[in-house]
Amino acid sequence: MKVLEAEATVADLDEFIATVGDISDETGATIQAFDARFVVGRDHLERAVELADRAIARGNEIARDRAVEFILYASGRRQINRAFEMGVTEGTLPVVIVVDDGDESAAETALFERLDLETAETLGDYDESLVRDFYEIGDAELAAADGDLSALVNERVALLTVDR
Repeated sequence: MKVLEAEATVADLDEFIATVGDISDETGATIQAFDARFVVGRDHLERAVELADRAIARGNEIARDRAVEFILYASGRRQINRAFEMGVTEGTLPVVIVVDDGDESAAETALFERLDLETAETLGDYDESLVRDFYEIGDAELAAADGDLSALVNERVALLTVDR
């Protein structure tokens, strides 16, 4: 699994998504882009991919598309429209892109050539307020976890498997 970090300028979201889909088809890689402000760390994405793949292997997947399964697990939600709230939107924003399987290097090259991406350190530079609101983490829960927001988000990711 490769994790790409960049600043993205997305003028047309449908075009961005179509380009990512084309690159995925061409390289055989599964590609999912996230708004980096929602991603608390690499372990957040690794756990989401691991659990999504486990669900697929067991025939318990929620979505028909592996990339969608990644974002469902990363978001800790079963509703696709709610999960995509942590995806890329139009405008200029920090992104984290998961590229898994297939020709990951070719996919990385194509993404940077065909999308308006500039390499930037974005992983782990999340927006605490946005994350707490998205995952519905209140003060009491955060205090009970000794302020470890990352642990609470990873718990939400893991809980999706039992939320059936």
